[in-house]
Amino acid sequence: MAESAVSQYEDQFSCPVCLDRLKEPVTIPCGHSYCMSCITDCWEQKEQEPPYRCPQCRESFSQRPLLKKNTLIAEMMETLQKTSLQTAAVECDVCTTEKNRAVKSCLQCLASFCQTHLQPHHQSPAFMKHKLVEASRNIQENICLSHGKPLEIYCQDDHQCICCLCVTDNHKIHNVVSMDSEWTSKKVELKEIKVACRKLIEERERGQRELSEAVKSFKSSAQEAVENIEKVFAELICSLEKKCSEIKEQIRAQEKTEIDRAEELHKHLDQELTELRKRQTEIEKLLITDDQIHFLKSCQSVSVLPTFEDIPSFTQHTHLSFKDISISVFGEVLEDVCQQQTARIFREVSNVHVAQAPEPKTPNTFLQYFCRLQLNLNTAHKELKLTEQNVSYSEKIQQYPDHPARFNEYHYILSREGLYGRCYWEVECSGDIWGVAVCYKGIGRKGYSDDCRLGFNKKSWRLSHYQKQVHFIHDKNKVLIPAVGSFRIGVYLDHRAGSLSFYSVSDTMTLLHRVQTTFTEPLYPAFITGKGSSVRIIKQRKAQIDQK
Repeated sequence: MAESAVSQYEDQFSCPVCLDRLKEPVTIPCGHSYCMSCITDCWEQKEQEPPYRCPQCRESFSQRPLLKKNTLIAEMMETLQKTSLQTAAVECDVCTTEKNRAVKSCLQCLASFCQTHLQPHHQSPAFMKHKLVEASRNIQENICLSHGKPLEIYCQDDHQCICCLCVTDNHKIHNVVSMDSEWTSKKVELKEIKVACRKLIEERERGQRELSEAVKSFKSSAQEAVENIEKVFAELICSLEKKCSEIKEQIRAQEKTEIDRAEELHKHLDQELTELRKRQTEIEKLLITDDQIHFLKSCQSVSVLPTFEDIPSFTQHTHLSFKDISISVFGEVLEDVCQQQTARIFREVSNVHVAQAPEPKTPNTFLQYFCRLQLNLNTAHKELKLTEQNVSYSEKIQQYPDHPARFNEYHYILSREGLYGRCYWEVECSGDIWGVAVCYKGIGRKGYSDDCRLGFNKKSWRLSHYQKQVHFIHDKNKVLIPAVGSFRIGVYLDHRAGSLSFYSVSDTMTLLHRVQTTFTEPLYPAFITGKGSSVRIIKQRKAQIDQK
């Protein structure tokens, strides 16, 4: 009867998904209960999208229900577990006809007894000293295999249950206590562990709730960002179309104005031509007449030509054609700005996480933050020569225009954009005098003061090579770096975490120096070269390497 009742309860408290007993039971709004892992896996399948449905009754929910452990069902499952263990009854070994349920097992007799047949152990002096335990099918497990004696002692050194003879044989110098003493001690310890476990469970349940809220907020912010970018680009397209229309109208208006002016000038020239041709005809007639008196009388009237304004040049002035307008430059500048801003947005997007991403440990995790740097020509010292992504020292002064952002004394150059979030870049260095650094935009540019010198102020961090030694320098403080195997330098920046790391990159990645601070502004990669030295910025790297 008891076993039948337990079986009935087990059917009622089984998960409809895995068909097993409920584990960490949760009840969803429709009233059906599932294992937390089963319903979570069900709703996290790729094809499962809102609305979320109950696998049993198919009731739908517009928002994913918050899963919380049903403590009542969990306690009932625990009771059911105990009941099922109890109903697995041990039969009395003495009963001959109808077997009664055993209530105790004797470690000396190695048998189990019902209440009736247990009486001699309570009444007869011969059985008074026998060790009785809860009825068990596995009574042999309580007997020492070596000596056939009850396991009544616990060895704390070997973490093993032993008998009294084991103490004299193999555990003479070990710390041993009675089984009851160790059992009491372990129960106290397990209760403490249970409390700690409960605390960990609560922390993780809270973490799950917070994660669900973070994912919800994350999705909402992603949708908002998409809508904002669509709005911005729609407005930008509308603005560009408007500017295009305005420029075309301006061109057409200027065309009409100048064509009208040209037609007026053309008309004026026609009048002058008519008058001049008429004068020319009169002169030709006078030249062929033989009447001297008529000639002399008429000569005075045709000998003075009418006064006209000079004819403007139509082929040599510089504003003759609309082709001279730098329309293509507008497109190039706009495209350049778009590329810069798109790259910036891509970097910002790649640094948005539901939870704080772990510190990179493998090459692939570094490479996912790889960024392509663009040099700012307006910052380059005039003795630095740029060839694509290569910066080298040149004794010949380069014809760079004067600019307030240009370093005029130190041989430095900065990147075009400031970096924040997580970024990684690499450079190949050669020669004796070179440096790789980052700095704030406000670093000085003019003169020899420390305000302009990378690594010698609070605004810059620098790894440099000089006279066969490598140093890290910040705010005038130098740290000597041990022997560097490779002069390909990798730089990893986690702006939000305030972490800046320099690596020597070869077949392995070796950490040279790491900075842990708080960055208050975007950081601009900077590069230093001296005589006979160069720094080449790596565009991309795909090689797979191991990291020390």
